[in-house]
Amino acid sequence: MGLFTDLRDSISRVVDRLFVDAEPKRIGIYGPPNAGKTTLANRIARDWTGDAVGPESHIPHETRRARRKENVEIERNGKTVTIDIVDTPGVTTKVDYKEFIEHDMEKEDAVRRSREATEGVAEAMHWLREDVDGVIYVLDSTQDPFTQVNTMLIGIIESQNLPVLIFANKIDLDESNVQRIANAYPQHETVPLSALEGENMDEVYEKIAEYFG
Repeated sequence: MGLFTDLRDSISRVVDRLFVDAEPKRIGIYGPPNAGKTTLANRIARDWTGDAVGPESHIPHETRRARRKENVEIERNGKTVTIDIVDTPGVTTKVDYKEFIEHDMEKEDAVRRSREATEGVAEAMHWLREDVDGVIYVLDSTQDPFTQVNTMLIGIIESQNLPVLIFANKIDLDESNVQRIANAYPQHETVPLSALEGENMDEVYEKIAEYFG
């Protein structure tokens, strides 16, 4: 009787894994504003589906609502992973409408945009706690990564036991310092790239397949 029970349980576990693996994994792209999250999301989506996720801009908080690109199938080194990319708004402790006025925006539009951006931060946090299976954390490698927001977010990701890859973006710029990011968060692997120029994307896809496959 024990043999049949063990066999039944083994079959059940295999079937369960098959059904779980058939569901695309929701991978949230997180990080501070203007780190290049949407540029990366669009790069991945275009490379594997031909379509973009959303508009890009040099103005902070261009992404104010989470955007999702479903069924992105990535193949690398014999591994295939199907993911839903969730491009989230940049997370910050405060959104000041004056930021937008500095970019020649009218006050009324700036206030509306700051309100939408604040709501977007709350939505991003909800996704992180409830609706993602893994995280790509994008940092601008020309900026100091050791900030309160980054430390808080990476701490939340760790508390959720989510697999996370840190991407040091903008390596095409002279001020880039990838090692500074690696030193700030040594517990996680740091992958250098330029989402804008497409530099080092082969390694990016290898790591995505490895971590989330």
